[in-house]
Amino acid sequence: MTQAETAAFDHETKAQQHFFRFHRPHMHLASTFGDDWFAQWAESFARFFGTPKFLIGQTIVCAAWIGVNIAGWTSFDVYPFILLNLAFSLQAAYAAPLILLAQTRQADRDKTSSIADAEHREELHRATLEREQKTADQTALLLRMVEQNTSLTETIKNLTERVESLTGEVHKSVCGSRGA
Repeated sequence: MTQAETAAFDHETKAQQHFFRFHRPHMHLASTFGDDWFAQWAESFARFFGTPKFLIGQTIVCAAWIGVNIAGWTSFDVYPFILLNLAFSLQAAYAAPLILLAQTRQADRDKTSSIADAEHREELHRATLEREQKTADQTALLLRMVEQNTSLTETIKNLTERVESLTGEVHKSVCGSRGA
């Protein structure tokens, strides 16, 4: 694997870990049918039933089965192909429960994912409310500080005017007593 491929793989893995970080607290929830080897095998087998490989393979096997028996190369299942019908019945008898098992396991995963998403949305909502409250508190504090600044500026202006007035009086008093 080249360095670029390794970097791309690492980035993809990190992205997946990032995406599922809110689902980790729910990973302990087991599937209704468990996570043993049979449940996992049954699910993968049920998923294989819907693939093009399976459908094409089954079509080829059935066509070959019928072709061999009609051509007379063998007569292990002559027309009306009772053994082939039995094989399809057996396949259907096992496929249906396996597919239902896979759907139930997927529904369990979807439910767990939905719960994780809902809790994440609630956490985001709570965090948003906290940020809004902090923003409102900081805005109120800034307004109080601006009011205090305005008050201090007015006090400084008044004191400056008073100092100027007193300086003028002192100047008159000092200059007036010298000239007399």
